[in-house]
Amino acid sequence: MKFNSLKRAFASVVMGAALPSMLFAGSAQAEEILKAVSAFPKPLAFTQSFLGYVDLVNERGKGVVQIQHIGGPEVFPSNQQVAAVERGIVDIHYGPAGYHLGSMPEADAWLGSTITAAEGRKNGGFALMEKAFKDRLGVKLMAHIDSGIKFHIYTIGEPQKRADGSVDLTGKRLRTSPVYKSFFEALDAIPVSAPVPDIYTGLERNVFDGAGWPIVAIQDLSWDKFLKYRVDPGFLQTDLSIVMSPAKWDSLSPEAQKILQDAAIEYEQKSYDQFQTIIAATDTKVQEDGMTIVRLEGKAADDYLDKAYDAVWNRMKASNSPLYDELKKAYYQR
Repeated sequence: MKFNSLKRAFASVVMGAALPSMLFAGSAQAEEILKAVSAFPKPLAFTQSFLGYVDLVNERGKGVVQIQHIGGPEVFPSNQQVAAVERGIVDIHYGPAGYHLGSMPEADAWLGSTITAAEGRKNGGFALMEKAFKDRLGVKLMAHIDSGIKFHIYTIGEPQKRADGSVDLTGKRLRTSPVYKSFFEALDAIPVSAPVPDIYTGLERNVFDGAGWPIVAIQDLSWDKFLKYRVDPGFLQTDLSIVMSPAKWDSLSPEAQKILQDAAIEYEQKSYDQFQTIIAATDTKVQEDGMTIVRLEGKAADDYLDKAYDAVWNRMKASNSPLYDELKKAYYQR
C-alpha cells in the first residue's frame, strides 16, 4: 500500500514538473512561411525592389515569419495573381494595381497621383485605398512601394513636333496597357495591347512604333535596342502594391503582423529613395548609349500632362467610384 502511494506521489511530482514545459510547447507557434508571387520576371528592377522588402521581413522575422518568393508570371499569369491571393492559393502578391482597373477603378488614384506613397499614407489616402482593395478585390493592402517612378513614351523613329511645340504621335502604333490607353488615344496615337514578354518581338518585327513604360527597366528588357527616342516630361506614376490574403493575415500572431506592417511602412520610403537614385543613373546611361530625349516645354508640356492626368481622373469619375472625391483630394495636388 505504501509502495503504491509512493508511486502515485512520484508520478504527481513528475507530471507537475513537466506541465509548464508541455504548456509552453503547446503555446509556442512555429515560424510562419508566407508564399509570395510577383507580376514581373525576377531580373527586372521592380521585382528586385520587392525582394528588398522580402529580405527586410526575413531579416527581422527569424523564428516568427518568413516570406518565400516562389516566382513571377511563370507561376501564375500576372493578371490572375491577385485572385490567387484572394482564394488563399498564395499569401502575398506584388504588382501594379492598374492591372485590375476593370474591377477596381480606384487604382487610377495612384496612377494619377502627384505625391509620394509616404505622403499618401499620412494624409489618409492610403486608408481609402485599403478600403478599395478590400471591397473590390478581396485582399488586404500592405504597401504602395516603388512610388514616384514616372512613365514615358519611347519611339523607334524620331517623333515630330508641331508648330506649337507639341509632339505629333498621330497614327503611331504604341504598345499600351490599360494604365495609359486613354492618354494615348487623346494624343491620336493607336494603342496596341501586348503582354510584356511579347514586346521585344513586337519591336523587332515593327508591330509597334513605340511603347509606354516607366523610365527604369528599359535596358533590363533590352528594348533600348529598338527604342531610340524618349518623350519628356514623364507622366503619371507607378502603382505597385503589396497585397495579402486577409485570412492568412488574420491567422498570424500579433508579432508577425507587426513585423510585416512595420517593414511595409518603412519600405515605402526606402524604395522611393532607392528608385530616385536608379532613375538618375538610368537617365544618364540611356543617353550615353545613344537615346535622344525629345523635350516638351512650356505650354506644350503643360497640355501634354493635362491630357495624361485628365485621362485617368476622368476615367475614375466616369466609373462612379464613391471614393473619387476623397481620393482626388488626397492624391492630386498638381
